[in-house]
Amino acid sequence: MGRKAGELVRSDRGYDVFIPNPLPPEIVYDDELHFLLSKADAALARLDGVTEVLPNPDIFVAMYVKKEALLSAQIEGTQVSLQGVLEFEANLKPKEDIRDIREVINYIRAMNFGIEQLRKDDLNLVLINESHKTLITGTRGSDKNPGKFKDKQNFLGTPGGSIFQAAFIPPPPEKIEELMRELEAFIQEKDRLPVLIKTALIHAQFETIHPYLDGNGRMGRLLITYYLYWTKSLSRPLLYLSFYLKKYKPEYAEHLNRVRFHDDWEAWLKFFLKGVIEVSENAIQSAREIIALKENSIKKLIENKVGGTHAIQLLDLLFDNPTVSIREVADKLKISPVAANKLVNRMVVLGILQEITGKERYQMFAFVDFIRIIEKGTRV
Repeated sequence: MGRKAGELVRSDRGYDVFIPNPLPPEIVYDDELHFLLSKADAALARLDGVTEVLPNPDIFVAMYVKKEALLSAQIEGTQVSLQGVLEFEANLKPKEDIRDIREVINYIRAMNFGIEQLRKDDLNLVLINESHKTLITGTRGSDKNPGKFKDKQNFLGTPGGSIFQAAFIPPPPEKIEELMRELEAFIQEKDRLPVLIKTALIHAQFETIHPYLDGNGRMGRLLITYYLYWTKSLSRPLLYLSFYLKKYKPEYAEHLNRVRFHDDWEAWLKFFLKGVIEVSENAIQSAREIIALKENSIKKLIENKVGGTHAIQLLDLLFDNPTVSIREVADKLKISPVAANKLVNRMVVLGILQEITGKERYQMFAFVDFIRIIEKGTRV
């Protein structure tokens, strides 16, 4: 093990590229790092346990995947809302740029693909490359080798600036295969590093290698969830750091650069663990609000003598799919369109549902209180 994160090497074109050393580095555990690690482990355990008391934990996870996808895309400058994504999924014409929405939808697909693969396979380069392919195919990055390592030099800097003005120049294409093989070996190594420490190291190293021409930030954030799920640190993929990384975006970039140029691994680890604590606590609070929302909605239906069994069934449907049409309600509940229309209108009067198309025909209705809980922090 070495202390240095890596070294700058002068390229034949006159700029310095950064070549990271293999993981792990030597880490100095002071009292603060020990405390944050203990607190983050406890927060993660509480988050994993809270899903057991939710009305439908899989739907909660599915909505949180949408939230993570939105926030991860927003970090990269994409302007899209949860409402826009839900409208797209409901086959409505969104008001927002369809190209932005596709980036969010692809992130959701990549997350679901990766989690499904990790149920039966290891976290390896094949899975990472396939996830990357899913992530950027059909988006603005479609022409940038989806699922393949970069074939030309990339850099991080001001849009429109030259490579000589870059804030950071990652390793050149000819080094990527070797560096990613080393990262894969570290991911799969059975060591005694605490899982959250190892997760933070993996993410930082991936972002430093920057192996693709496009989508490195999003792919690196996917890796956080992949690793925690693969190591069974979470029984469901429910820790998403994009909320925290978007909130502290300048600090995030600064910590990664301090690792690269000042070997300050400890400050990065502390920043990462604080994020795990904050995001876990936010998700737990959201879960509690959803439980309370279901209880209050049922109470409202009973007090207003609305719909009996069918009303409760519709409420369950809304936690599964928070945007519905009259036809969908009729089909799912196996009732007539007239009965479905009457039930939906009663829920509109009670404020549970809200019509979102503004049309007389082919109307769509949204479970607005549920959407508000999930979308916190995603407003652009």
